[in-house]
Amino acid sequence: MLERDDGWARAVWLIIGAVLASAAVTTAVLFGFAPLGTKTPDVAMDPPHFVEQAVAAGIDHSYDGAWTFFVGGGVAVFDCNADRKPDLFLAGGSGASALYRNESPIGGDLQFAAAPSPVTDLIDVTGAYPLDIDGDNNSDLVVLRLGENVVLRGLGDCKFERANEAWGIDGGNDWTAAFSATWEGPATRPTLAFGNYVALDQDNGQTGTCSDNLLMRPEGTSYAEPIGLSPGWCTLSILFSDWDRSGRRGLRVANDKHYYRDGEEQLWRIAEGEAPRLYTRAEGWKKMQIWGMGIASFDLTGDGLPEVFITSQGDNKLQSLTEGSAQPSYTDIAIRRGVTAHRPFTGDQIYPSTAWHPEFQDVNNDGFIDLFISKGNVDAMPEYAAEDPNNLFLGQPDGTFTESAQTAGILSFGRTRGAALADFNLDGMLDLVEVNRSENIKLWRSVGWGDASGPVPMGAWIGIQLEQAGPNRNAIGSWIEVKIGDYTIEREVTVGGGHAGGQLGWIHFGLGKADRAEIRVQWPDGEVGPWIKVKADQFWTIERAGSEARPWEPPPE
Repeated sequence: MLERDDGWARAVWLIIGAVLASAAVTTAVLFGFAPLGTKTPDVAMDPPHFVEQAVAAGIDHSYDGAWTFFVGGGVAVFDCNADRKPDLFLAGGSGASALYRNESPIGGDLQFAAAPSPVTDLIDVTGAYPLDIDGDNNSDLVVLRLGENVVLRGLGDCKFERANEAWGIDGGNDWTAAFSATWEGPATRPTLAFGNYVALDQDNGQTGTCSDNLLMRPEGTSYAEPIGLSPGWCTLSILFSDWDRSGRRGLRVANDKHYYRDGEEQLWRIAEGEAPRLYTRAEGWKKMQIWGMGIASFDLTGDGLPEVFITSQGDNKLQSLTEGSAQPSYTDIAIRRGVTAHRPFTGDQIYPSTAWHPEFQDVNNDGFIDLFISKGNVDAMPEYAAEDPNNLFLGQPDGTFTESAQTAGILSFGRTRGAALADFNLDGMLDLVEVNRSENIKLWRSVGWGDASGPVPMGAWIGIQLEQAGPNRNAIGSWIEVKIGDYTIEREVTVGGGHAGGQLGWIHFGLGKADRAEIRVQWPDGEVGPWIKVKADQFWTIERAGSEARPWEPPPE
């Protein structure tokens, strides 16, 4: 009898518990709160809405110049004063470059203040990339120029000093528009690669040839003589990437066929202690000739290997390693995925597009990666579209992409070059900066599903920053895995690619409807860390020696 009463009581309590749980879920739904869980992303969310705020934010800057500045026009996005907000360094072409300090209130309208200095206000700048070269936890800047490239050492508080001589870096005298960096083995400094464009004479006239690209390997805390990566085929973007997950990072090179006859796209084998060499036809590399202008990479197929998007004039390329291949044999999947972007998506233009900066980010936080492409006529090329708006492709659950720029409110017809998607006001929604030729930049604040009167959050998100001891403080070359239910996103941490500019800072992931995720890091030397649980809508720092993530919140204002 006691046993039967015990069982009956347990049954009653189970029923009561189920009723209470059901009531709790109902209450959560009624009041707009999702029940706890790691729901696998399965539905693509609506596009975000953007509001343009460049002038109101205090930015007045354009990229100008004659034909030597038809290319370039990059932006470096990084934190130069340790407040964790992304600051801006903007190329100016024949005008001066400019550094802008981010003073945006958390979750508010975007606000920047110019930080003029003769050290950073340089002329003939085509682009810039941030990275911590000397491992002092201050971001440095590699500034690309028509003429000598300049490396600026970060001193903190958005102050810099020239470092070419102190670090033994030969800035050369080429027309440079591309850069990438990686760490090889135990080196105390990164290996640097510079992508050079058309070879010029002393009057900046064309010589009919392309300059060789350059590889600079460290010797202690200085650098050896540059190694020529020959032949050069008029390069506009380069990217170090562990394309085959071997732990060895090859150098992908996008070249502009407008200025070569027998050239092609390239992939250099860069191995520690070995001379660099090109991959060959016998190793699976296929000849491809395009107007290569920008590179972005992301694992779109879920096999742990990065796909490569390359911008061009006309149709763009999205390359995926041939299934089962251990060699660099690629198949183009741009048509299948809907991202050829070969003509303007709106208007009556029938001529081909000219694409520049590509970037993979999750702009609506639904867990599916999206793709932004900047566009604009070189100058006045009549055989290409004069009105050529930027693309914003939203990723879908089936792996395809849908054009959404007009719905998102970022439709414009400037001649955009460099760009970046970053969370400037630290509200978990990615904003957008675009550098334009001969007109002010565009600075788009994301208001989620809201409007100019106020933002409305979209899907959940996390921001990740990696830290490790030693010279490679930001763990460039790592792979981050984010697991959301049964769905896993993998992202490689790189410096380079895009068009003439890049980012260093928070790494953004959308989580869809999940309120938590698990993260695992494969560090640059191949060591794999543990799975670490994190809550959504939060910034997290992951230290290599730790078993837990450390939350970070913006200080009260």
